[in-house]
Amino acid sequence: MTATRDAKETGHAVPWLPYGIAGVKIVFILAVFRLMSTPFSEEMFGEQWLPMPTWDWALASATPVLLILLARRPTAWSALSGELTILRIALTFYLVYGLAFASLQGEAVLWVSVIAGLVGLVAIRLLNRKEPVHGS
Repeated sequence: MTATRDAKETGHAVPWLPYGIAGVKIVFILAVFRLMSTPFSEEMFGEQWLPMPTWDWALASATPVLLILLARRPTAWSALSGELTILRIALTFYLVYGLAFASLQGEAVLWVSVIAGLVGLVAIRLLNRKEPVHGS
């Protein structure tokens, strides 16, 4: 597997970044399937096999935030800039689900996903506004 290079082609490799991006995508897909499995099992089989997500949703919502915090250096951030759309989608989805079920059904552990969604979206906004450091 080739290493991801930054956008300015300075030659600094970011070898862990493709694995981090793939991990966030896999966790997001699994979280969505996990969310849909409860209503599906109830509709198709007449019984609820799994409860609605709680602590596992909060854990899944932390994965994009961890990737953003690990990739905050300019070299890694410029390499991650092509994946910001999927990160925003995932963070917004985690935020909306967490907010809805934390406030409407009283699941206190889902406030973690609300906080993670907000922190991730704010971090993306702040890191996009940060000017790159120009070295001589």
